[in-house]
Amino acid sequence: MSEIRTFIVAPDDDDIRLDRWFKRHLPDTSFTTVAKWARTGQLRVDGARAAPGDRIAAGQTLRFPPPEPTPVAGKPKRERPPLTDDEVAFARELVIHQDAQAFVLNKPPGLATQGGTKTLQHVDGLLDALQFDNEGRPKLVHRLDKDTSGALLVARTSRAAALFAKAFSGRTAKKVYWALVVGVPSIEDGMIELAIAKQPGTGGEKMHVDEAEGQPARSRYRVIERAGNRAAWVELQPFTGRTHQLRVHMAAIGHPIVGDGKYGGPEAFLTGGISRKMHLHSRRISVDHPDGGKIDVEAELPTHFAESLAGLGFDQMAGNMMPLDEPAPPTKQAKKAWAKAHAKTVRKERKGERRSRGAAVEPRKSGPRPKPAGAKPTGSKSSGSKPAGSRSAGPKPGSRKSSGPPSSGSRPASPKGPPRRGR
Repeated sequence: MSEIRTFIVAPDDDDIRLDRWFKRHLPDTSFTTVAKWARTGQLRVDGARAAPGDRIAAGQTLRFPPPEPTPVAGKPKRERPPLTDDEVAFARELVIHQDAQAFVLNKPPGLATQGGTKTLQHVDGLLDALQFDNEGRPKLVHRLDKDTSGALLVARTSRAAALFAKAFSGRTAKKVYWALVVGVPSIEDGMIELAIAKQPGTGGEKMHVDEAEGQPARSRYRVIERAGNRAAWVELQPFTGRTHQLRVHMAAIGHPIVGDGKYGGPEAFLTGGISRKMHLHSRRISVDHPDGGKIDVEAELPTHFAESLAGLGFDQMAGNMMPLDEPAPPTKQAKKAWAKAHAKTVRKERKGERRSRGAAVEPRKSGPRPKPAGAKPTGSKSSGSKPAGSRSAGPKPGSRKSSGPPSSGSRPASPKGPPRRGR
């Protein structure tokens, strides 16, 4: 126990943070302990002092003290219960792509990506079913909302997880979503750039547009087809990774995603046999493969989404024809149209606020309105007579316009001459 421990960084741990290495290989060592070792100079990488946030490379030597004895035994670590045969079969049916470094799953709507309060069924809990031939447990590298379906990338090795995570944080990975939205956007190919923050009072479970305090968020949308003015089938591409970004952005421009009552309210649901489930689907994911080349996979639509498209007369081939390209810079006309639409939305919101405030304001007493100071008396036009005690209204101080002739002692206005030329 008194000996210093040394480890060699494996290739799978190349370019990860030092604290992440401890979490992978020595999960019983707390971050507080690692920080203490770093602060006292006991944590070394190739003989040099290191910090928990430093990145390490394959082949480097880690050196640190033995674990400290715990005075009081804590609760035993809770282990995941073994999966049933049905759960194993269900998890393996989700796989739509598999290679040595990654899986791509087609996540169904209603299944959470990770666990949480009162969330016992989730993708992370099913990953033991995808652990083959004594390999490490597969690792999630990004998430989808519980009610969002579609392509979900899972790494099979620590090295692949690190590279995929870097691709998502660096925005080199491309994700394409399909959505059914209420109404039809006035601009067919647009970019939404609205900052997003957690909405106060919701415990962080709901987001909202907040240009002052929010984080920058950028989403592109393209209209694929439209059903009159009732609904539109759109393609969405997030260029940032904020929570509920696509849902917040589409609701903010007045076209919430069908079935998204959280952000669209009652207006997010269509009649006429259209499902009340969320119509947001991760259709395609494209990312660089750790061994070269690309992973480029499409996920089939869930049943309710496909039936809604058919019910509105849409052909899925139209969505498949959309090229995966970078957005063109917006034209002046597009910017003007977007600004006009945004201003209209803001006016509607303010009108609603004024109505709600007006209901709480005391009603005004009946009777004639008080006349502003200096107002002319009602009746016939200038008759030359003045009310008793009234003064003649002269020009206001600083006013550039003068009514009537100048009073005695005042300086007459100079006659107008030819315009001056600028020097």
